[in-house]
Amino acid sequence: MEGYGSFLTASPVILGIFGMIIAYVIYTYIAKQDDGNDKMREIAKAIHEGAITFMTREYKMLAIFASVVFILMFFALGPWSALAFLVGAVCSATAGYLGMFTATKANVRTSAAALKLNSADALSIAFFSGSVMGLLLASLGLIGLGGLYLFFGNTEEVNIIHGFGVGASSVALFSRVGGGIFTKSADVGADLVGKVEAGIPEDDPRNPGVIADNVGDNVGDIAGMGSDIFESYCGAMIATITIAATMGIAAVNDLGGDRSILMFLPLFLAGVGLICSMLGILFVKSMRHKEAAVALRWGTIGASLLFILVAFGVVKFFGLSMGIGGSIVAGAIGGIFIGLITEYYTSSTPVHQIAEASETGSATVMITGLAIGMQSVAMPLLTICAIIFSANALAGLYGVGVAAVGMLATVAMTMSVDAYGPVADNAGGISEMAELGDEVREITDSLDMLGNTTAAIGKGFAIGSAALAALTLFAAYGYEINSHRAEQGLEAMSIIITHPTTLIGMFIGGILPFFLGAMTMTAVGEAAMSMVNEIRRQFKEIPGIMEGTGKPDHKRCIDIATTEALKKMIMPGVIATAMPVIIGFGLGAEALGGMLAGALLVCVLLALMMANAGGAWDNAKKYIEKGHHGGKGSDCHKAAVVGDTVGDPFKDTSGPSMNILINLMVIVSLTIAPLL
Repeated sequence: MEGYGSFLTASPVILGIFGMIIAYVIYTYIAKQDDGNDKMREIAKAIHEGAITFMTREYKMLAIFASVVFILMFFALGPWSALAFLVGAVCSATAGYLGMFTATKANVRTSAAALKLNSADALSIAFFSGSVMGLLLASLGLIGLGGLYLFFGNTEEVNIIHGFGVGASSVALFSRVGGGIFTKSADVGADLVGKVEAGIPEDDPRNPGVIADNVGDNVGDIAGMGSDIFESYCGAMIATITIAATMGIAAVNDLGGDRSILMFLPLFLAGVGLICSMLGILFVKSMRHKEAAVALRWGTIGASLLFILVAFGVVKFFGLSMGIGGSIVAGAIGGIFIGLITEYYTSSTPVHQIAEASETGSATVMITGLAIGMQSVAMPLLTICAIIFSANALAGLYGVGVAAVGMLATVAMTMSVDAYGPVADNAGGISEMAELGDEVREITDSLDMLGNTTAAIGKGFAIGSAALAALTLFAAYGYEINSHRAEQGLEAMSIIITHPTTLIGMFIGGILPFFLGAMTMTAVGEAAMSMVNEIRRQFKEIPGIMEGTGKPDHKRCIDIATTEALKKMIMPGVIATAMPVIIGFGLGAEALGGMLAGALLVCVLLALMMANAGGAWDNAKKYIEKGHHGGKGSDCHKAAVVGDTVGDPFKDTSGPSMNILINLMVIVSLTIAPLL
């Protein structure tokens, strides 16, 4: 990098700061929009305060966990690795918190725009709120990781930045699991008692659980999802930097001959992706008067295509092998393809098949949804295989890492589209609770249904990118182990699946996703039971709720969801962090490699199945609510609500935790590799 100057080396940090400024400008634009009438503001305030309360309590518990890990890393790996861990945790938590804060301000303004029957402005506000989240996570990733690279971006000290990934992944798992348990316990409780038992509409103000449900959209689908994407985004860059730092001289020469440029390239590509995302956000703004689905889809695809063109110029500018450019194309195009596959399974014929199955009851809804979820695994996984094959053929394992970076480089745009969904959902809830009328609900419902699809696409993208990032981190783990063994004159590690300890590791790795999935599903079920009992109690004991003269106790429901979520999120995080350490030091580096391989495969399969089945069940319910198969209140609708109730923890709690689980375990393994 000597020939390119310090300004270029610092460019990721500079672009990250620029992204933060743009995010703030967009936030001020949102804050200036009309926030509706007094009743709307009262509801929005309750949602905002509930979200702030939950995240404050969650981050206090997370701080205790982080303190313990910080101390252990300080003594085991040194103060700089511990500092990197802290920086990663703070960046991830900050992105999640500020994104959630913005969303709870944008929801009522989206509803107010719909009240004026202005669907274009409603789309703009909801989308711009999502873009704040997207810009924050990309910018903070560049600032945090880019800043550490300025100090430790050399082959002797590069392993220090692994701590950043551990911090980011730890926050992601706690945020995803805690937020997911909160949102789904509230959602399931509100739906089962409100829709099925009491026969009242979704988001009806008489339902004690609706405020908690809307709070959950923000702490789970905004803060949790943001942290999820953040850790994959940073993990892909960390892994590619590590591979570049530890691969042999022959491989370096094949790719261009300058190790320092190969190490820096992932960060620079991420900075380029941030700029392309900003242009994609402007493109969606310019198309706001078009159909919302078209504007969002072409904004996402346009940002990726622009990134591909610029990335080729970057590779040529640095004098690197064009195989690297081809790997970037494989990752970016593969990401688009995975998103389109997910869109099909959650918004097209499969959704109609589930709705049709509701004609014969909830059992057939469940069977059809599970079958669709299982079927939906094939094409995304084959796409990931195609990306790996192409990238490896073009540029070796470094190419696979760059492909993961290419898929995630426009993450600011992808997250903008994903985070738009919960804001639109909240806007619909506020419109219903404030009794704004059918015309307003028609606008917010159309935005919400599209939001379910964009959220499902975001989950598919998160899973695909997490799989590539985890594979790259896995490869980096092997490079790191063998690099240290070579320095000590030891035999290189070989992960042979027929070796007993490796096979044991693979089986243990395969068990962990099922075990964590069971823990999170059980946690949602138990928390939902507490919520159901509380909502039933209020309907029974508070006079006048059904008549609209009595006021439900929303704060009590929020407190129950918060307490249950925080109580049950600890153990999954501890297990995911501790297992690599236990297996690595107990059975050895080869067994740990086997564990990572087993966990990677099972995590990806379970995550795809759960996310797509849950998204399809959700949209099947909404399809019926639009008047098909008897519409709201019909037997078909009740059957679809049952399917959606099961699908909720599938797609918003257990499924998303899978990709964080594998990334966290791999980054912990990479961090402790020098000690094995």
